[in-house]
Amino acid sequence: MGPAPAGTQLRGAAGEPEVMEPSLEGTGKEEKKKSSKKHTMAGSPMEGLLQPVKLSRAELYKDPTSEELNHLRETESLFHSSLLRLQVEELLKEVKLSEKKKERIDAFLREINQRIMRVPSTPETELVDQSWLPVGVQVPLHQVPYTVKGCFRFLPPAQVTIVGSYLLGTCIRPDINVDVALTMPREILQDKDGLNQRYFRKRALYLAHLAHHLAQDPLFGSVRFSYTNGCHLKPSLLLRPHGKNERLVTVRLHPCPPPDFFRPCRLLPSKNNVRSAWYRGQSPPGDGSAEPPTPHYNTWVLQDTALESHVQLLSTVLGSALGLKDGVALLKVWLRQRELDKGLGGFSGFLVSMLVAFLVSTRKIHTTMSGYQVLRSVLQFLATTDLTSNGISLCLSSDPSLPALADFHRAFPVVFLDISGRLNLCADVTASTYHQVQHEARLSMVLLDSKADDGFQLLLMTPKPMIRAFDHVLHLCPLSRLQAACHRLKLWPELQDHGGDYVSAALGPLTTLLEQGLGSRLHLLAHSRPPISEWGIGQDPPKHRDSGTLTLGLLLRPEGLTSVLELGPEADQPEAADFRQFWGSRSELRRFQDGAIREAVVWEAVSMSQKRLIPYQVVTHLLALHADIPDTCIHYMGGLLDALIQGLKEASSTKGRMMVSQGGELVMVPNVEAILEDFAILGEGLVQAVEARSERWTV
Repeated sequence: MGPAPAGTQLRGAAGEPEVMEPSLEGTGKEEKKKSSKKHTMAGSPMEGLLQPVKLSRAELYKDPTSEELNHLRETESLFHSSLLRLQVEELLKEVKLSEKKKERIDAFLREINQRIMRVPSTPETELVDQSWLPVGVQVPLHQVPYTVKGCFRFLPPAQVTIVGSYLLGTCIRPDINVDVALTMPREILQDKDGLNQRYFRKRALYLAHLAHHLAQDPLFGSVRFSYTNGCHLKPSLLLRPHGKNERLVTVRLHPCPPPDFFRPCRLLPSKNNVRSAWYRGQSPPGDGSAEPPTPHYNTWVLQDTALESHVQLLSTVLGSALGLKDGVALLKVWLRQRELDKGLGGFSGFLVSMLVAFLVSTRKIHTTMSGYQVLRSVLQFLATTDLTSNGISLCLSSDPSLPALADFHRAFPVVFLDISGRLNLCADVTASTYHQVQHEARLSMVLLDSKADDGFQLLLMTPKPMIRAFDHVLHLCPLSRLQAACHRLKLWPELQDHGGDYVSAALGPLTTLLEQGLGSRLHLLAHSRPPISEWGIGQDPPKHRDSGTLTLGLLLRPEGLTSVLELGPEADQPEAADFRQFWGSRSELRRFQDGAIREAVVWEAVSMSQKRLIPYQVVTHLLALHADIPDTCIHYMGGLLDALIQGLKEASSTKGRMMVSQGGELVMVPNVEAILEDFAILGEGLVQAVEARSERWTV
């Protein structure tokens, strides 16, 4: 080998540090000094350790470079402080996917594509004839009613497309999911497949045939079914790699129709696509009355038709704007810490991404913003914008055939339209969930504006489950009682629209009922539905009652909370009949000191602790009266401190005071040590009580 070229890095013998050789110029003295210095370093007892860098005075006080000035300027304009910037950057490093893992995931996706295309076709059969399905695989859908028109055959997908956050670079750890859209060939579908769940039946059969063949492949360590965003009419197939990479990624397969297969005018929120004669087994009414609209059913069909258009929009908006992608990642962390993105109707990361796209289109967010600025802008928008009354739209078309926002507000509690102007992205989001998102956004903005030292920790690093966020929490269990509630509340159109999902059908009316009953006592009511777990391909799909427990959280107002009187209208007013119907036997006529005779409800409460639990009486009475849910199905968690406070008050009546001598007189003063000891006992008792009840009712 010849001599090393000038300016390259050479490596000495074992144990010697690396030395950078400059150009081969200089005097012999300089070479001797270097050689002497090199041997001195090699023989040093601190060999192998990092040494402090010695800088000259000129180097210490030299002017900052243009890159350093830009960094300081960005920190000053885009962040509150250098510490916040460091915290945000470190968090993003932790949640983002590394390049090495991306390469392994890409290789796995290529293998999946090849295997899907090799799945054999099947002959055409009637939808009700499912004898061709092999043993060991079940259709991942409740087929009620079972009889339905149409034919089905399996053909390999016409196109396999990666959609979702993985393609956009906004997915976050620890759970990496890759959504893959399988475009079913037109030969499988028929013109009227939008009616009476025919499309959803074919979609489920398509997945069942795929699951049987892919489960036999050694590439996959796990092949299971799951519901897409908790919707029981839209199962998806989950694929995980075999061996040590099983936790690397979960690939979710979503069958979808070809573009422009369904006529959009047939899927508007005012249209009906589930016939009462088919679903209820009743003949159509002879009075010529119209069928009830099925807005949620229509939306679920439209969602499958818009998968590719949505990812194209997000790809165009986010593009190479790293700040927007960082902002989406931070917003997903914010939602996850507050459990706002879980289950059916959650405020998902997809909705946040589309909201960022909307704010970019309205120029409230710029592509040059940092991730922290995007986070602030979105939280500010959520805190100040009520989508339950003023919906927004990504559609820029002025086509008169498109429905108006008012049409969507009549069908859905929360409205956010996509670029087509026909699909409500927030169709499954309830008003209670959106108000909870608004409430958390307001709290987060107050925290950010305060510039507190622990603001980052509280905003993005601290979990905030429902039990920490609300004053009172109640669990409804078993969920099968909600089926009786639907019958009591006569929610037949809602059941027809939700495909028999009585939990979703009853949720909105129940929350509205409790909000009306609690009135001025209530600041916020929210609900939480745990996500339905995945299941094996040989198992029947979970039923609606298997989704665990429905949890409601009550955030109460101190003003009016302890009032024992619900004052109604005067007896001769027309509203008096509605008041009596709402409160039932609790309502009674009373004469007041001013001589007025009014309808009123009086709650039984004497002590202050009993008055603080009046919401429990309100909730149990209204649910039993209007929804046929007895108090035995309601586990109410509230007032847990009262017993502990009362016990400590009795035990510490004298313990908390002590006699001291001041100026020759005995004076009673607080015993601080005893009070602190009582607080410690109080905290331990509260934690034990909450943990005991939480463990008992955790599903």
